[in-house]
Amino acid sequence: MSVTRRSILSLFAAAPVLAACGVGGSAESGSGGRQVRIAYQNFADSTLLVKDQGVLEKALPDHRISWTSFDSGASINTAFLGGAVDLAVIGSSPTAAGLCPPLNIPYQVVELLNVIGDSEALVVRKESGITDIKGLAGRKVAAPFSSTAHYSLLAAFQQAGVDPASVTLVDLEPQNIQAAWQRGDIDGAYVWTPVLSVLQQTGVTLTDSAKLAAAGKPTLTFTVARKEFVEQNGDVLDKWLAATDDAIKKIKTEPRVVAEAVARQIGAGVDDALSQLKQNIYLDHAEQRTPEYFGTADAPGELADQLRAAAEFLHGQKKVDAVPDLAVFRAALRVPRG
Repeated sequence: MSVTRRSILSLFAAAPVLAACGVGGSAESGSGGRQVRIAYQNFADSTLLVKDQGVLEKALPDHRISWTSFDSGASINTAFLGGAVDLAVIGSSPTAAGLCPPLNIPYQVVELLNVIGDSEALVVRKESGITDIKGLAGRKVAAPFSSTAHYSLLAAFQQAGVDPASVTLVDLEPQNIQAAWQRGDIDGAYVWTPVLSVLQQTGVTLTDSAKLAAAGKPTLTFTVARKEFVEQNGDVLDKWLAATDDAIKKIKTEPRVVAEAVARQIGAGVDDALSQLKQNIYLDHAEQRTPEYFGTADAPGELADQLRAAAEFLHGQKKVDAVPDLAVFRAALRVPRG
């Protein structure tokens, strides 16, 4: 159902708590200067190298850098509504939702961190006997609502001709999905690594985000930033973008170095972290300025159209109240310069 005014007010109340605690807690460096509040998620990506090596802290020694772990893009949007986050790692589906009413979050998409591949997938329990997506009718399936996984789950239903109303959908964050799976409370789940890897040990994969992208329903991971923060802290944003662009390039040139950092951050083995990194597609900032993505300031790419298409899909699923004009999505994009 659409978010009501009352529920939005409750989001504002919850945001400071979410930002202060997160799931993985927060780490802060620097004793003075401007504060930079970063929301991240504990999955294998380039930003975990930046965090692990303290790149931003070294580049901005007079700033207070805080990193807070969140379970999903929906909770990050909540923190943005409460003014508790400056920069965030977030998926394309919650980004599209954030730019639509009733949320209307004033943030900008400042870079593309990855194109999601088979690091997100739909898995069912082996003992369920389910062999295809149509077999989910009458079953219980979990996903973090308003996430890229939720978007992909609904897209998978559409592709297979399954009415979402015929499935009991459960809104759970990744760690709670794992617990529900182990208790036998759910028949399936659409979720991302590292929880996905755990489920796949005793489950069967029906589809994944790489297959859905090939079928015209791509999902991506972005860095977004508060518009006011972008306008007032160009120096900070430049340091962030330089650090993340370098990290994206290192995934290609020194993947094991990145995997070692990711492993430390998510508590996984290095080989497991390396495997997770290989499940997505990474484009450095120069590659992101192609017509398929950001394009250039003079020749906008397809990214705004992709975001609006995601918003239209969400609207059709009654997850947002309305879909803004394409100009709104184009205005939210800030072409990387690197």
